[in-house]
This record gives sequence, structure tokens and C-alpha cells, in this order.
Amino acid sequence: MAVTPADVKKLRDKTLAGMLDCKKALQACDGDFAAAEKHLKEQGLASADKRSGRATNAGSVFIAINGSTASIIELTCETDFVSKNDAFKKSGQKIADTVAEKKYTAVNEELETLVKEAISVLKENMVLSKISIMELTDTDCVVNYIHNGGAIGVLVKLSCDSAATAAKDEVKSLGTDLALHAAAFNPSYLNRDAVDVTYLKEQEEIFSVQASNMDKPAKVIEGIVKGKLNKHLSQICFVDQAFVKNDKLSVKQAIAETAKAVGGSIELSAYIYDMVGEEV
Repeated sequence: MAVTPADVKKLRDKTLAGMLDCKKALQACDGDFAAAEKHLKEQGLASADKRSGRATNAGSVFIAINGSTASIIELTCETDFVSKNDAFKKSGQKIADTVAEKKYTAVNEELETLVKEAISVLKENMVLSKISIMELTDTDCVVNYIHNGGAIGVLVKLSCDSAATAAKDEVKSLGTDLALHAAAFNPSYLNRDAVDVTYLKEQEEIFSVQASNMDKPAKVIEGIVKGKLNKHLSQICFVDQAFVKNDKLSVKQAIAETAKAVGGSIELSAYIYDMVGEEV
């Protein structure tokens, strides 16, 4: 018997199991709705997914580094109590390890199964909220940092001129400081080239309106607008922000100092910041 999308939706509405699980159950049971529902209950899929209506406001960020790939994922749950549970932490780390190993960039059936396994053990709804990966080469130094028990996670990648430079303790120490910096200041963009053009134009218009209220010549107003825009960019761009360990230096200058000290080149080429519950 053919399984229609309407059948799948009906079974989904009844059991709150995953769409793919519902489709497989119906196929396995020759389209028999009651048998498919029973099949889902026997597999523990319906009981797990019945918790999917509950809010998941707690959780943790997990990070894994596996050779040429680093991953950062966010697994949310209903309560802080569960987020501090060892079983929850092991499940989150297993998911992060799987994402890094297989270079997953989106939630799929395998990852959903790992989440459901955790739900069946801890009896609380969980959601794999975010997934990101970072590709690495042997000339990259990658540093990860978890803050406040998993509330914030950061990955920082420093691209160097050689594997020897990337392996230096000074470079790793710099990476750690930059990860701490990102956790503290949550920069919006890596650098000015990464800033959305539409956003830039909007900010320029805002500053122009502000400056137009001043009784100044057009040339002066133009300079004021440019100054305001530069100051704003220095606040939102990672490499232009005042370095967390020395606010007399920008991040870019701190990187340059370390590069000079180790006799190589270093570039902050990528970073990922994730805070539990933050909208993306």
C-alpha cells in the first residue's frame, strides 16, 4: 500500500514522532495506521517525541576537534538540572564528536537518533539547536573555549605561514586569549570586509542624520560621519576591537606582535561564537 504525505502527517500529529520515523513506520506496516502507531511506541520514538512540545531553555555548548574539522553544537533541554547531568554531557559530546568526524552541517537522521537516545535516558525534551563546523589545515592553530559550564562556546582559527608556526606555544597562547576575547565581547563580524553592505549603508545614513543636526560645513560633517562609522566598526569587528589583555592594542595589533615574536605570519581567519539560547 502506498504511503502518502497526508498519512505521514496524520501519524505525526497523533504520535509527535519525527516525520521520517512516521514514514518508515507506515512503510514497514504496509500503510496500517494502528500498526504503525504501535510500531513507533514499541521503538520508543513516540514517547520520546511527545516531549517535543516542552520548552528547551537550558542546555550547553559542546566542541570537538577531529583532525581537519572542528565542530561546535548546541544541545538544549528543559532544565538546568539535566544540563548538568553527566549523561547529558556525554550525549552532547558524542553528538559534537559525530559532527566533527562526519563533517555534518545540518541535523540529520543519525543526529536525531542520538538526541532521542538521550531523551529516552533523561526523560526530558532536548533539541539540537545549532551545528557549525570549521575546516582546518596543518598550518592552522585552532583553539576552543567553553565558558560558564557550557553557556558559551568559542572556536578560534589562526592561519599561519607554516605548521611549525602554528605549533608554537606563543601562537596557541594567543589563540586562547582571542577565544577569551570572543567569549567576553561577542564580536559581530571578523573584519570590515565581512560586514554586510546593506548594514554599512544603514549605519552611514543614521550617522549622517545625526551629524546633519550640527551647525557645521558639509566637509566637516562628512568627516564626522566617517569618524563615527570607523568607531562603530572598531566596536563590532573582531580584529579592530581593543584586545582583552591589553586595551591599548587592537586585536589586529596583538596578532602582529605575536607574529613578529615567533618570526612567522599569523592571521585570525575564522571564529565561531555560540551562546545557549541566543538567536542566530
